[in-house]
Amino acid sequence: MSSTVSVKVWGEFALFTRPELKVERMSYPFMTPSAARGVLDAILYKPQMRWNIQRITALVPHFPNDFPESSREQNYRLVAVRRNEIQDKISTSNVGTWIKDPSKCKIYFVDSAGRESIQGEHRTQRNTLALQHVAYRIDANPVLTAKANLPRTRPHDEDEPQGEDSVTKYIAMFNRRVAKGQCFHRPYLGCREFACHFGPLDGSEQVVKWNQSLGLMLYDIWFGRDGKNHPGFFDAEIRKGALHCNAMATGISGEDPITIHGWKYEEVYA
Repeated sequence: MSSTVSVKVWGEFALFTRPELKVERMSYPFMTPSAARGVLDAILYKPQMRWNIQRITALVPHFPNDFPESSREQNYRLVAVRRNEIQDKISTSNVGTWIKDPSKCKIYFVDSAGRESIQGEHRTQRNTLALQHVAYRIDANPVLTAKANLPRTRPHDEDEPQGEDSVTKYIAMFNRRVAKGQCFHRPYLGCREFACHFGPLDGSEQVVKWNQSLGLMLYDIWFGRDGKNHPGFFDAEIRKGALHCNAMATGISGEDPITIHGWKYEEVYA
């Protein structure tokens, strides 16, 4: 059995937010490895393994019949959206106070009138540049973690076979779940409101003819033992519609493993 899994994902909208433009959100033109990992985790997540994204390939999506022909020929399509977003959230300490003394409860208004009105004090409008009609092929491999083959604190899932934890075991589980359309929660393309469809490859996929250097792109965020979040970046380059993002081995076409700026390899992959 191959040590690599492949899955096709697609959706009407996607938003892979550039971290330097987070207030007014703007998407990368291509799916990030962290977004791809999030999709795979939604389909199959186990503490005993993690996903290493090897390659992401842009596919020609299925467009609506009335979609403009000129837009279909573009490598990617950006669409402007204005959204209402929540500025803050109710703290747990306030909730505890309200439970003890309901008379102190303060109504939390988020919508309706302008910012100066009490009914709009927690809401703000922000512009978003999102991708429209995207499709990708994700190639990845499971990597066993330090928790593999340790005694379980919870019983095995129904679809998890008994026996030792191995790469082969998790590949078989993932492929079965993709074939059945199973997931722990609905995958999404960058933001939760942009739902992601997924399915096995059927041979009808067409790769976008796309060559472009994207500069530094977010690879993922490492949650360190020091309690801090450490973002990692890499030099992203699309060649023949594919983005090589394997940090652990050479690429399919012989590319060197990517270098992740901002991470210490021995700490992240220990």
